[in-house]
Amino acid sequence: MGTTRRRIVVRGMVQGVGYRWSMAREAGRRGARGWVRNREDGAVEAVVEGDEETVDALVAWARRGPAGAAVSDVAVDEAPPGPLGPFEIRA
Repeated sequence: MGTTRRRIVVRGMVQGVGYRWSMAREAGRRGARGWVRNREDGAVEAVVEGDEETVDALVAWARRGPAGAAVSDVAVDEAPPGPLGPFEIRA
């Protein structure tokens, strides 16, 4: 299987509810690579890389988020795979 990379932007009540931490835990559990960060516009942005099944599962998780989040929109863009390390939370 090949490597898939997607950029995800999640909008709604997604900051201050543990979204980044929960996504990093879910990504680590699934063996995904990439990063997640809060954006100044109130959204959360992530780049997720792994096999297609793993990336699809994380996109599905992003549509729900952790308990306490209220996701109103998720934009997903394909991106070319590249070198990423273990999943991390960025400032």
